[in-house]
Amino acid sequence: MDTLAIFPSGMSWLGLGAAVTIVVLTGFLFTILGGTEELGPSYTVSIPEQCTPGWKGEELDEVQLKVHGSSAIQCYCPANGRFLGLVNPATADGINRAVAKASEAQVQWAKTSFKQRRKVLRTLLRYILENQEAISTAACLDSGKTRIDSSFGEILVTAEKLKWTIAHGAKALRAERRPTNFLMSYKVNEVQWEPLGVVAACFHNLLGPIISSLFTGNAIIVKGSEATAWSSKYFTSIIQGALKACGQSPGLVQSVVCWPSVAPYLTSHPGLSHITFIGSRPVALEVCKSAAKALTPVCVELGGKDAAIILDDVKNLYKVASILMRGVFQSAGQNCIGVERVVACPNVYDKLIEIVEPRIRALRIGSALDDPEDVDVGAMISGASFNRLEDTIAEAVEQGAQLLVGGKRYIHPKYPKGHYFSPTLLVDVTSDMRVAREELFAPVFVVMKADSVDDAIRIANSTPYGLGASVFGTNQRDIDKAVKDVRVGMVSVNDFAVYYAVQLPFGGVKGSGYGRFAGEEGLRSLCNTKAVCRDRFPSMLSTAIPKPLDYPIKSAQKGWEMCRGIVELGYGETLARRRQGLWRLLRNG
Repeated sequence: MDTLAIFPSGMSWLGLGAAVTIVVLTGFLFTILGGTEELGPSYTVSIPEQCTPGWKGEELDEVQLKVHGSSAIQCYCPANGRFLGLVNPATADGINRAVAKASEAQVQWAKTSFKQRRKVLRTLLRYILENQEAISTAACLDSGKTRIDSSFGEILVTAEKLKWTIAHGAKALRAERRPTNFLMSYKVNEVQWEPLGVVAACFHNLLGPIISSLFTGNAIIVKGSEATAWSSKYFTSIIQGALKACGQSPGLVQSVVCWPSVAPYLTSHPGLSHITFIGSRPVALEVCKSAAKALTPVCVELGGKDAAIILDDVKNLYKVASILMRGVFQSAGQNCIGVERVVACPNVYDKLIEIVEPRIRALRIGSALDDPEDVDVGAMISGASFNRLEDTIAEAVEQGAQLLVGGKRYIHPKYPKGHYFSPTLLVDVTSDMRVAREELFAPVFVVMKADSVDDAIRIANSTPYGLGASVFGTNQRDIDKAVKDVRVGMVSVNDFAVYYAVQLPFGGVKGSGYGRFAGEEGLRSLCNTKAVCRDRFPSMLSTAIPKPLDYPIKSAQKGWEMCRGIVELGYGETLARRRQGLWRLLRNG
């Protein structure tokens, strides 16, 4: 069954009956296996006036975040330039207060059980499922995206993270036994994962890092972008409401929005135990430099230039084209794991372009909340990158690429204050062009031709980035080769970015950063990894220092011979060596 397809074409009534049977059986098993804990309590949160049906805000004369004569952040909808409100940015004193509140609340939260933490997450999940419309509206207003994109970017991924953490989080954080050796066979070894304290996240989706931080027993300071400052307050109130509904302190979650000049105060704060940062490489260098002042560890995800490799033997190129369209144009291309390059082998190259060109031409741009049935691609968060995008595309054309669709900013006739870039199709791109090396973060479908599987892998590896990749085909040997040889942190086979929807560890290599969030690895990265070694039979056998090794040493020679015996007995590669070690111990003991 295709991803997102409810009834695939050609499904027989027999197949439909089987599918219904599976759904019913799954529901029964879910009730039996998943119903051992109560659903979280219901609660309400004040929904912003701007999210109510029919709201029409004032259109700004100047669509910009800074206000003349004020330090406030001017929030507006990038799709139409309508004013959302003013947000007072945090100061150094404000950051100190936020860290202090979080630290105070974390002391008791660290003592809670996994069951208590699951209750909070179940409560949050219930709220999200019951309030999808308001959450989607807030995301669309503050980012300019479409409702469908808000579902994928905010709601679906949050619901998945909640469900995964509820089902598997405790297992990932339970103490884990580790093997011992011959000399230490009377010991039991384990690794424990304990809360760090107060952590921070500079993140695109605020709820994601909050879920992980809370379940690991931490408090969190979340710093959203000033470009989405307005919705950050609402999204933070949602999780604070879940905490209060479960009798826990809302102080565990603190939202901070500040201007870039104040951000270093947060990232260098000695009260933080860990920072997760998603953003650009130049900013990441400053964050890591700042965090180093307090020796705070940082997980950095710096975007990518993800390639989708299309092998010659794909079965259904139309189906693949649909996946690629979603991978390129979702959220107007503003997706760190979006498809930035389509690398097609020679037998499918021309056909793929033939399929996608009319579809890209037909894409409709606009404000999804104003014209819900007439928009495929929403606005971009800002127009700051438009000059760079136009120059990069024009340069590629001068170097031999063909611009078939778009390539320029779009002045919308109904929403001239909106930030729109035309959906673009650029083909015959080569790996020496800037457009093939730099992250565009825009609705640009870049197509590159590969001569072979090896050449496709070479092209995929030709950028400084290494976040994710996709490979489409049927020959398992070629697929496995591509999966093995592309130098990235994540790969989807015959799909796009699905590792994000199943909570696999998320992160990249090379210029895409280091560290991982999501999955078991992500949870454990927010913990103190504590190694514990204890006696297996404490009342019968424990460590005692042999006399030749006990201070003060009576005979250095005897002590040395005993040490040799211990090493030979414990690690001898032959039986004779071990016998020799035992003899040394007996002779010098």
